Amino acid sequence: HVQLVESGGGAVQAGGSLRLSCAGTGTTIRAYCMSWSRQLPGQEREALATIDTEGTVTYVDSVKGRFTISIDNAKDTLTLQMNSLKPEDTAMYYCAARDCGSGVYRYWGQGTQVTVS
Repeated sequence: HVQLVESGGGAVQAGGSLRLSCAGTGTTIRAYCMSWSRQLPGQEREALATIDTEGTVTYVDSVKGRFTISIDNAKDTLTLQMNSLKPEDTAMYYCAARDCGSGVYRYWGQGTQVTVS
């Protein structure tokens, strides 16, 4: 049974940084295409960044240059380094995993809250 668990969220002032982590149980993170998304209450989830098994990354324009998605191979953990945070980055952040041959993210974490004031 695959489970993803996010951590690292919290409250920070505008301009500050946070580092989110996503650990997997029952699986190896490196075997999947991974993503970070965020969601505000009442709004649709927004995909922010993706990374595939070859390390190719993509970013949505709103976070490009500020956020960095990566995989810590030693810890088999997905990370999202968030710098120059803005109040509009306030949201619940989720990691997700999919088989790279599938277009559907099959596994989701429970989310971690980020609040920027």
